[in-house]
Amino acid sequence: MANRSHPLEKLRNFGIIAHIDAGKTTVSERLLFYTGVSHKIGEVHEGDTVMDWMPQERERGITITAAAITMQWKGIQMNLIDTPGHIDFTAEVQRSLRVLDGACVVFDGVAGVEPQSETVWRQADKYGTPRICFINKLDRMGASFEKSFQSIHDKLTKNAVAITIPVGTEADFAGVVDLLKMKMLSYEGDMGQNVVEKEIPDEVLEKAKQWHEKMVDMIAGSDEKLTDKLLGGEVISREELMAALRKATLAFKLVPVFCGTALKNKGTQLILDAVIDYLPSPLDIGLVKGTDPKTGAEIERKFSDDEPFSALVFKVATDPFVGQLTFFRVYSGVLNKGTYLLNSVTGDQERIARILRMKSNSREELDVIYAGEIGATVGLKNTVTGHTLCDMQKPIVLEKISFPEPVISMRVEPKTKADQEKLIASIRKLTQEDPTFRIKEDIETGETIISGMGELHLDIIQDRLRREFNVDANFGKPQVAYRETITAESQAEEKYARQSGGKGQYGHVKIRLAPRERGAGFEFVDEIKGGAIPKEFIKPTEKGIIEALDKGIIAGYPMVDVQVTLYDGSFHEVDSSEFAFKIAGSMAVQQGAKAAKPVILEPIMKTEVITPEDFFGTVISDLSSRRGKIEETKERNGMKVLDAMVPLSEMFGYATALRSLTEGRASFTMEFNNYEVVPNNVATQIIESRGK
Repeated sequence: MANRSHPLEKLRNFGIIAHIDAGKTTVSERLLFYTGVSHKIGEVHEGDTVMDWMPQERERGITITAAAITMQWKGIQMNLIDTPGHIDFTAEVQRSLRVLDGACVVFDGVAGVEPQSETVWRQADKYGTPRICFINKLDRMGASFEKSFQSIHDKLTKNAVAITIPVGTEADFAGVVDLLKMKMLSYEGDMGQNVVEKEIPDEVLEKAKQWHEKMVDMIAGSDEKLTDKLLGGEVISREELMAALRKATLAFKLVPVFCGTALKNKGTQLILDAVIDYLPSPLDIGLVKGTDPKTGAEIERKFSDDEPFSALVFKVATDPFVGQLTFFRVYSGVLNKGTYLLNSVTGDQERIARILRMKSNSREELDVIYAGEIGATVGLKNTVTGHTLCDMQKPIVLEKISFPEPVISMRVEPKTKADQEKLIASIRKLTQEDPTFRIKEDIETGETIISGMGELHLDIIQDRLRREFNVDANFGKPQVAYRETITAESQAEEKYARQSGGKGQYGHVKIRLAPRERGAGFEFVDEIKGGAIPKEFIKPTEKGIIEALDKGIIAGYPMVDVQVTLYDGSFHEVDSSEFAFKIAGSMAVQQGAKAAKPVILEPIMKTEVITPEDFFGTVISDLSSRRGKIEETKERNGMKVLDAMVPLSEMFGYATALRSLTEGRASFTMEFNNYEVVPNNVATQIIESRGK
């Protein structure tokens, strides 16, 4: 077997996560520069465009052109994964976090912890991702290391431990004190690439000693042996502290905090060292769990080259030079180019013709890729985000990702005839990249309807169509994706007979309708005995039934969770046709559904609001006025957390409303939970508005 260039313990997969405008892109640029990936530093100047978190903006930044960039630092191979700064509650960020082993969270030294930093932090909590922090922008007016550190301590975790502190702030920011070495580090050379160790200046020495003591107490407190040493008055060596800090960081007992200014090139190399010293290698993670596609039994695979091959596709991106890039993380085994793999989700075979590793703006072609690594390939046919690629003989599904159904939709129409084809092609590309974004044609009106997970989601899509694909289109107002269903059983009989010179039309069906459990979908049962309806007319009857259900009965929304049984009917030797039975089936359902107590269903969103105590009452009464049901309230790191079920139709514009209710300090996430029956008064409004 070919030898790998880096053993597993010398691999680090990490991402930089942050609030918009905390300087994530600038930090990434510095890391790429210091590791020699880019030869000049790409500048995103102060006043960083706020849109910088958008993938297409990132692609035009100088080096971050891809989802994973590989770099080397002190003999360690690092993969930096680009995570979007905005959690648009879709699968994208969560999956970036899923393939990351660790994360570096960047904060703005002036603002400290911002609402979005809390959101990303909680996502990382959910995935159990070990992390380090970097307080950035300490050269800016109004920056304060102490305040920012305190906000991490108060809002995110009591386990934050400072490993460096600044020497001077704002315009006088000169460097940092490394509390483990008890030395000052200053950054010299035109790009701060020469790190020079000096003695700690007198004016900072006292403060450094206090922070050092705090740090030693916290690290020693996480390890019994060191606690005993500390109590016994023995000196603890730097090596012992670092080993204990690594162990505590991997177990989430401590979060190391560093500081600096990426723009002025001070303190950034420490992030690279910290990723090596404190964030996990694949070996620290050890195992990945999956299921057997045939039996559904759980399978475990070790991060090892000797295991059968398995990899998770975590991003699909369109690259102007090579076409569609599919990024994957290898969990086990080795992949040689030219190999055929199984997509265990679709059952298709895919040939891996090329294996690429991204290095800023160049691509390195590989012949082989090993366990733990991240790579990309081109030209896959049916593989999208969330699919597993694996060994043909040893199938495994790494993570069954069930994407929530889109709950919000809008009309989109091209401004000119020429834009029509371009619009459809561009939207198709976007649906391949993003599994939570869908498209459908409304047959009756000829409109194109796009659907997604929320207002922000569709906003981003509109923006990408305009910028990336140069498509000029008009968008309608966002609409809730309602559904209809029945709540009682009923029967119906329909005879479609037409006689007008020449051959007639004749179709006659008897059906029963019954409600099914929520989420069970449509079921057609054929109970025809003794050829009352010939075989060839049964499929057309079912087709007519499905079409009628799709059109809806009350307000024109698709009807779901219904069982329709075709139990009797009759036919005419000459006049019966597929068309006649299709019409009869369709008319029978409309008649039967009206008698089966039909209702409208609306999407209910599982909503979590995280708010400071002061605004707790206001937030609750606002949610109640939105027909929200509060499920539970709990405390989390000094904040109140509200779990509620709220109808989507009441949540339009909630982000803005919540901001103004809580001085911008509360944050919320919502995801689709289930469909529920709409109350009568609301149903009447929906029906009236559809009637217009």
